[in-house]
Amino acid sequence: MTARPLEGARVTVAGATGFIGTNLLPELLLAGAQVKAVTHSRPPQFSAAEVEFVQADLTTAEGCRIAVEDTDIFVMAAANSSGAQVMASKPLTHLTPNIVMNALTLEAAHEAGVSKYCFISSNTVYPPGDKAMTENDTTGEFFESYKVVAGMKLYSEQMVQHYSSLSGKSMKTLIIRPANLYGPFDKFSPTESKVIPALIRRAVERDDPFLVWGDGRDIKDFLYVSDFVQGVVKSLSLNSRHEILNLCSGESISLREILAIILRTANHEAATVEYDSAKPTMIPVRRIANERAKKLLDWQPAIRVEEGIRRTVEWYSNHHTAKA
Repeated sequence: MTARPLEGARVTVAGATGFIGTNLLPELLLAGAQVKAVTHSRPPQFSAAEVEFVQADLTTAEGCRIAVEDTDIFVMAAANSSGAQVMASKPLTHLTPNIVMNALTLEAAHEAGVSKYCFISSNTVYPPGDKAMTENDTTGEFFESYKVVAGMKLYSEQMVQHYSSLSGKSMKTLIIRPANLYGPFDKFSPTESKVIPALIRRAVERDDPFLVWGDGRDIKDFLYVSDFVQGVVKSLSLNSRHEILNLCSGESISLREILAIILRTANHEAATVEYDSAKPTMIPVRRIANERAKKLLDWQPAIRVEEGIRRTVEWYSNHHTAKA
């Protein structure tokens, strides 16, 4: 029988109704964990009899106290987030609520004697540059459009590290920096979606002409969400006092290549594609190294981007049809 790394561990997932949290819950169950899911205002997208659902407001100390009760491992996947348009037009939108939630959950976990706190961060913390960023490459310099969210994430990372090194208690800490994730249960609405779900929604809905923000030559590292949550589960078993890990594909692909795959998969190749460089765009090049995760976790991505997009298009098509 295959060993289950988290057998019996009490794992709490904050942000359990979001993209990452929803995909993480079943993976934790497969790993043998006792799972508690923290929700706020949105209903769960995944449910199982084995999962304990708890409603709590993580912007309050009392809500965080409720969230961390009876927990061995706390995964902070809750975040106030949005797509490129909101980030460009209202850059301060996510600053205060995220700093408050991250600080209060850390304090509550520390006071409750949680053994490990896992913070889901962002690859926006890395500086602009063409190289594949390793975990040691943060400098405090950010791509201009990411300045607020990246600064918030990096400051939150510093808080996490303080709690492992300066607290006087034995709470271990883990920081995960994901690639650009995509897959089922992502946000597909026009105001919230990031690049792949936004393109998939419009391809399935047959937009024509098909307007793309920027010139489409942006280079990104995309990772299918099932590969990501499997890496997260593996990382929760590490014994390090403090660890930082990139979870990414380690491969670079342009937005134009991604769009071609999406249009082909959605049978919408005849669409007239138009690029608009006047619209808000994100960092032009983001390459990320995953050698550390491969070494420490014996992990590597299994889903190639063509297959991941096929699965996501199929999921969204079924979901969209069901809601139509």
